Amino acid sequence: MTEHAMTWGIAGLTAMAVVVRPFRWPEAIWAVFGALLLLAFRLLGPHDALAGVAKGGDVYLFLIGMMLLSELARREGLFDWIAAIAIAYAQRSPRRLFVLVYLVGVVVTVFLSNDATAVVLTPAVYAACRTARVKDPMPYLLICAFIANAASFVLPISNPANLVIFAGGDMPPLSRWLSTFMLPSIISIVATFLCLYWTQRRALAEDTLAADTQRPPLSRSARLAGWGILLTAIVLIAASAVHVDLGVPTFVAGTITTAIVLMLTRQSPAETMKGISWSVLPLVAGLFVIVESLDHTGLTNILSDQLAALALFSQSQAIGTAGLLVGVICNLVNNLPAGLLAGSVVQAAGVSDKIAGAVLIGVDLGPNLSVTGSLATILWLSALRREGLHIGAWTFLKLGTVVMFPALILSLGSLLLF
Repeated sequence: MTEHAMTWGIAGLTAMAVVVRPFRWPEAIWAVFGALLLLAFRLLGPHDALAGVAKGGDVYLFLIGMMLLSELARREGLFDWIAAIAIAYAQRSPRRLFVLVYLVGVVVTVFLSNDATAVVLTPAVYAACRTARVKDPMPYLLICAFIANAASFVLPISNPANLVIFAGGDMPPLSRWLSTFMLPSIISIVATFLCLYWTQRRALAEDTLAADTQRPPLSRSARLAGWGILLTAIVLIAASAVHVDLGVPTFVAGTITTAIVLMLTRQSPAETMKGISWSVLPLVAGLFVIVESLDHTGLTNILSDQLAALALFSQSQAIGTAGLLVGVICNLVNNLPAGLLAGSVVQAAGVSDKIAGAVLIGVDLGPNLSVTGSLATILWLSALRREGLHIGAWTFLKLGTVVMFPALILSLGSLLLF
């Protein structure tokens, strides 16, 4: 029992450190430090720790592929070109630009995943704000953080956490997936937009967009990078349809596209590699080890028994309780490892599609509460820091409370009605 208490204590302190970032050290340092503490106190053996790291293998490959494509597109000027188009369609209206960015965010998240929205769309939105000389780019950048989670359960490929949840289980056919999640997804997207727009309405009313923006030329290398991103989206949809893990296809697509562009432009890969946020990988690995240690305390069996009992008592209570509880917990340990644990609990409990759907919605949408709730939001933070921007954890939490809970409650409610 003492060992279990120590495991829980280390896991809790690690989660807190990842959120608070003492000494301004990166999140990855604290996640890895927590994992090393578990090994040092022999609360988890080396073999089990490696097993936990290995569970994130597909996620690592997926992230590397996406980050390669994003950095390549940024360096070749694709984002600047997209930004100029967005400004032209906005016609000097901050509100119109806000809506336009939101719609683009929905499309990118649905077909390229929420992590792609963080690493691909965020630099494009910042470039648009810089081109339009907006007073405060944060209202538009916040869209990238919130829509990345709000639209992340439209399709299985919209969020790597969806794949993690069904690891070791049967991924529902696309028709069953859409019948379960289409309405909750629409509600999530609309509710998130309304709440986010309401919180940013004053900043948008005080802003203006420059009128004399010019569209930069689209270079051949930038065009190739764009085609690489588009083809990657097609590959991901095809891979999802035939139940193939997405990590390898994404990694291959990103590597090939990067190699072709660098060869054509005769550039060294060093600068591209330098621009990638590699610290995300040990962060994810450390969090997976933390969850592996929690699983060894018997947590999965305890939670599956509780969920099965609640489902027998009342399906509606199980949907509401599981969805809200998982949504909040994801902000303590990040939704990728939480999704792995939640998937094991759902499979062990043998609950209905609607209860399993509530858990998935909690894993995907719940992280909009905090800056460390999802990997997509952490990637978004990295993109902001790259541009010299910062948003505090407390500031985001206050905003997330207003935006996340209405969307989550309404989405879960739609599972009860239909």
